[in-house]
Amino acid sequence: MKTISLLGSTGSIGTQTLEVVRENPDLKVAALAANANIALLEKQAREFKPSLVCVFREDKAEELKKKLADTPVKVVSGMDGLIEAACIPEADIMVGAVVGMIGIRPTMEAIKAGKDIAIANKETLVCAGHLIMPLVKEHNVRLLPVDSEHSAIFQCLHGEEENRISRILLTASGGPFRGYTKEQLKAIRPEDALKHPNWSMGAKITIDSSTLVNKGLEVMEAHWLFDVPYEKIEVVVQPQSLIHSMVEFEDGGIKAQLGVPDMKLPIAYALFYPERRRLPGGRVDFSKIRSITVDQPDRSVFEGLDLAVEAGKKGGSAPTIFNAANEYAVSEFLHGRLSYPGITEMIRTALKEVPFLEKPSLKGILDTEQKTYEVLRSCQM
Repeated sequence: MKTISLLGSTGSIGTQTLEVVRENPDLKVAALAANANIALLEKQAREFKPSLVCVFREDKAEELKKKLADTPVKVVSGMDGLIEAACIPEADIMVGAVVGMIGIRPTMEAIKAGKDIAIANKETLVCAGHLIMPLVKEHNVRLLPVDSEHSAIFQCLHGEEENRISRILLTASGGPFRGYTKEQLKAIRPEDALKHPNWSMGAKITIDSSTLVNKGLEVMEAHWLFDVPYEKIEVVVQPQSLIHSMVEFEDGGIKAQLGVPDMKLPIAYALFYPERRRLPGGRVDFSKIRSITVDQPDRSVFEGLDLAVEAGKKGGSAPTIFNAANEYAVSEFLHGRLSYPGITEMIRTALKEVPFLEKPSLKGILDTEQKTYEVLRSCQM
């Protein structure tokens, strides 16, 4: 029996994690956490019977307490509640699937508590990789990637501990606007950008995938996860989303992980590593595939990718500024207050205007996030 705590249970990764739990009776849920979707969280609590549920918003937590009054489930709230859920003693592994920098502190505390981490929260490594990786080593826990691309790399590296990486080939679908010109990007509306050709994801990550900002964030994650310099991480476009990423070794041999676009595979691989469990669902039918193509991203049009790599190489607080600016800009775009090309321009402005910290502490990271929001709000006034 393996017991998990799941942070972000009502989101895309969270709900798919619970699908994996349903299919595997030897998985148990000790804690669930979400931001405010108490209707779904109540259903999850009644089905999976965790001992603890966290609702980040205190007002919503009070509502859920009343709804679950007939159960023994403890309801907590806020950052303290999120940390309590992450560190619940009976859990073996914490699944970090919250969106945003809110996931950094609970992840750090779970590592200190000796929990293995199945990580789907990009911001944890993007903004705090320099804090997280030493903690992982100090407390001798496993950091298991859930993103499909990082899971693919992780799978390719299994059994290759003695062999050195020549380069990582991080794949991108190219998004719905592959082949567009800068001029065409000006007319894109939120409803256009929310139509990903291959994957079903939450709104923010879908927008990030369309701008290739998401791929830039994944480059930063790969740098920390696999201890590989940025110069050895190459982004390639694989429009069919069959190759999820590749690793080239020093002898020129390349390993690739292929599969249908289904997040349950990397989720299950992280939860059961190194065992592979049978999963229901589709399989790749090579008799129906006429070609698997690989191309280069158009960096002159999708400038967010190079801005991300530059921020990653600079280090310090630059990745936090990049990430916070993107979060702010995507929200403005989704609310109709910013053009699609404005997302990248807002990131560029933040990287120039927000004060840089060379070695930020956790407080420095969180302060930089707020400073980024302040700078961007003042620029819009």
